[in-house]
Amino acid sequence: MPELRKSWRRCLLPLTLTLPVVLLVAAAAGPERPVADTDRGPVRGRSHGAYSTFEGIPYAAPPTGARRWRLPEPAARWRGVRDAGAVGSRCVQLPAVGPGGPSGSEDCLYLNVTAPTGTARGARRPVMVWFHGGGFVDGAGDMYPAERLAVRGDVVVVTVNYRLGVFGLFGHPELGGAPGFALADQQAALRWVRANAEHFGADPRNVTVFGASAGGLSVCAHLTSPASAGLFHKAIVQSGSCSTTAPPWSLLPTLGTYEPFVPEQRTVADGVLAAARLGCGGSTAVLDCLRRLDIRTLMTPGLTQTFSKVSYGGAQLPVEPRRALEAGRFHRVPVMQGTTRDEMRLFVAQTLAAYPVGDAAAYRARLERSFGASTARAVEASYPVSAYPTPAVTWATLLSDASFTCPALRDSSALARRTATYGYRFSDGDAPNFTGLPEAPGLPYGASHGFELPYLFPMVPLTDPQRELADRMTGYWTRFARTGVPADAGAPWWPRYRSPASVLSLAPGAGGIRTVDARAEHHCALWDARWPAVTRSR
Repeated sequence: MPELRKSWRRCLLPLTLTLPVVLLVAAAAGPERPVADTDRGPVRGRSHGAYSTFEGIPYAAPPTGARRWRLPEPAARWRGVRDAGAVGSRCVQLPAVGPGGPSGSEDCLYLNVTAPTGTARGARRPVMVWFHGGGFVDGAGDMYPAERLAVRGDVVVVTVNYRLGVFGLFGHPELGGAPGFALADQQAALRWVRANAEHFGADPRNVTVFGASAGGLSVCAHLTSPASAGLFHKAIVQSGSCSTTAPPWSLLPTLGTYEPFVPEQRTVADGVLAAARLGCGGSTAVLDCLRRLDIRTLMTPGLTQTFSKVSYGGAQLPVEPRRALEAGRFHRVPVMQGTTRDEMRLFVAQTLAAYPVGDAAAYRARLERSFGASTARAVEASYPVSAYPTPAVTWATLLSDASFTCPALRDSSALARRTATYGYRFSDGDAPNFTGLPEAPGLPYGASHGFELPYLFPMVPLTDPQRELADRMTGYWTRFARTGVPADAGAPWWPRYRSPASVLSLAPGAGGIRTVDARAEHHCALWDARWPAVTRSR
């Protein structure tokens, strides 16, 4: 679903690319340049008072040349002390907004560590490993400043780059299928954490993986991947449940059903077609031919859109993740999972000019196109235009429920049957618009997709009540990482997920944090009964 991915990419506007120069120096460390050991050699970071950062640490060898489309290999050892005072290259990606060629580098498998200074509150600090969003086609770990989590929560935070688009999700018969290099990179980063956490004062036996959007989908994948067994001990899924989807033709009349996970054979077939179009299909060594192509030839909008979905049916993900959850085929670790209240407003806003929904007639036409006449009548009964400020808000509301909220609740119910699970909904309707994109007329963003991120990572200014909510959320997230229970001192109680009626709503102000019946508020009885049939029929 290219427009959906493009809209999400606009949420996370890339910062200015920094190409680090690796400096191997042997000078003694000072108070502002702390040194930490790693299994590849020592690194010199930067001190920021209450916390230190170590940036641009390679966790795998550069996947360049003959290593393109190979599973990650260990990074080479280095002599002396490696400078870790600047971020590493981002992985190759197209601009998040507007036209332009690719930026970044294939030499991009770097991570960043943010660690509190001073004495830990326990024997060792928990580790939180963040996988960024961006539709598996853009983004980077350095976009997420982690000092709030590290300092307030007394945790060590690791943010990770991983291969994107055609470099991370390509498949071909000569590869034996679609190996899932993006997920394999993340697993390599987790192995790095296991080997090196103690050098940063952290506990390698207490690792939480967390991520939003594509990062949330990544966490979902790791929950069900045999290759991720033992690499983490808790999981937080933000707006990226295993069942995330979108109805057909819901954003543009040319777009079918959105599926983030696809059968491996589909990816492999796409790879065969792509190789032929690139002039490598008739070669006796297709991969050798493809590996000789430059970045600009491979990182095109068409190939980026084609190879932006995670494949299942191979060794990495033997079973479609949502079905794995339903069957109980997932790692038994505590899970926090949630969505934002108005997930789809951001995406609808980006397509309104091309596909307007300006009145009740246009709204009804969209319903019938996406769901068919009989289902459209039931949906309209639950979401009448008269109950919402505008037809666009009505449409975005039902899409948020059908695509994100209710699928996440279904997955949480499957998880809760076998492991400790906690559900949330981010509900601040006045959350700051950190995307830089103007709102569409008649469709305020509200608590849209990704709008909880500034409450965990200090990206933009917050009001006083929002800062209080950010403190609460940071406490919940980091306490969960420490103990498996999101309980923060002085904060409202967060009940364990027993049913969709035990979801914690997160909003600022008095009474803003409270338990809600999310299934009832988001009409999930309608979607649970009808959505599977709708997707199968389209």
